[in-house]
Amino acid sequence: MAALEKGITRNGTGYSGKTWNILGQVYFPKAATDSTFAFETNSDPGQFVPVHIHPTQDEFILVQDGILDLKLDGVWVQARAGDLARLPRGIPHGYFNKSDRPARALFWVSPTQKLEALFNQLHNLTDVAEIVRISAEHEVNFLPPEAND
Repeated sequence: MAALEKGITRNGTGYSGKTWNILGQVYFPKAATDSTFAFETNSDPGQFVPVHIHPTQDEFILVQDGILDLKLDGVWVQARAGDLARLPRGIPHGYFNKSDRPARALFWVSPTQKLEALFNQLHNLTDVAEIVRISAEHEVNFLPPEAND
């Protein structure tokens, strides 16, 4: 992976013009190095990422607009605009937009590991079983659906 390039990734864009559509959610990569990977998500009401584990990465979510409900280590918590969620490696977590408004958040993981490569492969996929399979190959392990209750 290349060294961090100086500059600004503008609001509503990804670096180098890159954008991902992952099950209808729009992701914008903001910066990537070996040590960290930052991306923005835009979640419409009802959208979510099911409970999963990153065994090799710490993850952070800075909610910029709206509200996200998080299932964090089996407990429901809510993050609002300006709140930072800390998701240590190995801890099950998922995020859900249960509100009636869109939500926008800045995520970052450390170290980057295989997450950017995963998003490149998930772009525009619609087969959930295939998404789960590919995710496991990239060190993102989804829990059974009942973990989302």
